[in-house]
Amino acid sequence: APSSHPPLKHFVSMAIGLETVIGLHGETLEIPCNNGAIKAEDILITKWKYDKGEGLPGDLLVKQKNQNVSISATDEYKGRVSMAANSSLLLSEAKLTDQRTFTCMVVAGADITEYPVNVVIYKAPSNLEISDKAEEIEIGKRTKLGKCVAQDANPAAEITWLKNNKPLVADGKGIFIKASVLVDPVTGLTTTTSELEYSAEKEDMDAQFTCSTQHAVGAELVSSPVIFTITYSTENIVLQVIAQDPLVEGANMTLKCVADGNPAPTSFNFHIQGEVVKVEDTDSYTITKVSRDTTGEYKCSLIDNPTMEASKDITVKYLDINLNPSGNIVKSAGETLDITLQIDASGESKVSWTKDNLKLDKEPKFTKVTYADSGRYECEVTMGLLSRKASFELVVEGAPVIRQLSKQRGEDGKHEVLICEAEGSPKPSVSWSINGTSLDESPFVNGKITHKIAVVPTANLTVSCTVSNDFGVDTKNISVSSPKKITLFWVHIYLFDMLLAECNNQFT
Repeated sequence: APSSHPPLKHFVSMAIGLETVIGLHGETLEIPCNNGAIKAEDILITKWKYDKGEGLPGDLLVKQKNQNVSISATDEYKGRVSMAANSSLLLSEAKLTDQRTFTCMVVAGADITEYPVNVVIYKAPSNLEISDKAEEIEIGKRTKLGKCVAQDANPAAEITWLKNNKPLVADGKGIFIKASVLVDPVTGLTTTTSELEYSAEKEDMDAQFTCSTQHAVGAELVSSPVIFTITYSTENIVLQVIAQDPLVEGANMTLKCVADGNPAPTSFNFHIQGEVVKVEDTDSYTITKVSRDTTGEYKCSLIDNPTMEASKDITVKYLDINLNPSGNIVKSAGETLDITLQIDASGESKVSWTKDNLKLDKEPKFTKVTYADSGRYECEVTMGLLSRKASFELVVEGAPVIRQLSKQRGEDGKHEVLICEAEGSPKPSVSWSINGTSLDESPFVNGKITHKIAVVPTANLTVSCTVSNDFGVDTKNISVSSPKKITLFWVHIYLFDMLLAECNNQFT
């Protein structure tokens, strides 16, 4: 039966009168007869034969007009040949041994015409793969990466090596490609083997190597990519410090030696303040609870190449302060207080002061302490991200003193407001020599207190204010006049002014 595959488009060979048809290995091939040069109704006999070699013909089949096809093939073509309606020879399961000349003989009337057709069989490679792969590649060393094999092809496949999808071309320096072709004695199919020798560079790390072939028939075949392990000696070494920032006393510090070799070294020498510490199967060394004495230069080097080393200067930062005096300080008013702040730091520091959580413009000085100096003082010393604080609580004590005793006329004109202003610490108690209505007592701030009372005197009298605490007593007096006495006084003043004005009028 005719093949379900459409016949390949044939082309005319260079030999005049000899047509060439290309078939696919394993498929049915249609070999044309006369291509319509003779009308079908004029054909009496059609016969197909082939060239067995040495000029000997081999019969395949014959068909007479109005009769069925008669198969005469008895050799390798038995059961493989048939004829299409257009007289073409249908050859199933095409093989390489079918690459020969097939001839169609046509009898039309008294004329006998032969149409020879040359048959060529193509086959794309069955697969493409890289084998015998190198386990690793040393930089700068010519190494056989592997071989790429394209099996069972006709004609022989041509193989191209690629790196990252870019073709490699043999240059006799770092790229060497050798190809060979083997022919299967049974099938006649070829197997092409291409070997790649390559001198790798560091840039070839993670590069993908593939091989490909584009056959005359079929799609391009590309092998699975291969990534090779590239080895090289250490060229650079770096010492890393893994620690908190800033590195302060009491913290841990890990030294890590990083080398760029592949495979990376796993044993190192660490130079720790004049001592050499050897570590194996690790690239790190940890120093616990560092101190200011840990500051210095540190190194690491390769055990098998001590000249390959790296170094780093490490500074352990510290900040110590001593405030003297500190804690609770009690002073008598008028005494001197000397404050000393000592700073021991690994770098430049800054100092700020507060009193009762309010920022001060400068460091407090106490030549003679006053009640207003009482409060909580705190200093903060900073150096980068490091910070230290110290504080003291100053209490100024002393016997109370009345700074001012005054009076004011009340708004109704009938009573007097007496005001007693005093200083002292602890807070003084205030008492008056006359009963009155207590109007106000100010908050005790900076050793000061103000006490007010309202009185309505019925006669002229002297009123005293007394303040006292654990350290002493102070008293002051003030004169207070009754409202009647005050009114008579203002009448006398008024009459005197009137008399003076009358005298001036008479004089003028």
